[in-house]
Amino acid sequence: MSAARRVEEDEAEAETAPTAPAERHHHPVTRLALGIAGSVLLVVGVALLVLPGPGMLLVLAGLVLLSRAVPAVARFEEPVRARAIQGVEASVASPWRIAGSVLAGLGLLAAGVVWGTKAISWLPFNGWSTGSSLILSGLILLGLLAWSYRRVHGGADGDAS
Repeated sequence: MSAARRVEEDEAEAETAPTAPAERHHHPVTRLALGIAGSVLLVVGVALLVLPGPGMLLVLAGLVLLSRAVPAVARFEEPVRARAIQGVEASVASPWRIAGSVLAGLGLLAAGVVWGTKAISWLPFNGWSTGSSLILSGLILLGLLAWSYRRVHGGADGDAS
């Protein structure tokens, strides 16, 4: 119930936010940069739909950026936003899912340290370039999990009504 109310509040904020036509007309270089960044996020998000990661959230972020560059893309934002919020709610729906996600994040952190320190010599791509990317992935996973939990179950004050 509280998650649905938060979605409604987000929609109300989006409706009251300034959307003057002049705001949508960016400089061509800005539009190009927004288009490139949005496209990259969209492609990575689509890849993460089948790979482990926050695919739907990245697809949403890519669409938001792309809609700033190409206003016609904005019509795809709301359906993707609804699916992303459903995914956020599902990711923290049960203690088992939360525990599995936390274990996956800690596993990524541990794997990053193992790869970075070259503790196991036969691992491919040994070194801190691989290790740091695994550590970053683990931190992103844990951060998104914490954000999802707070969004769905309320903040530290226990406001989960």
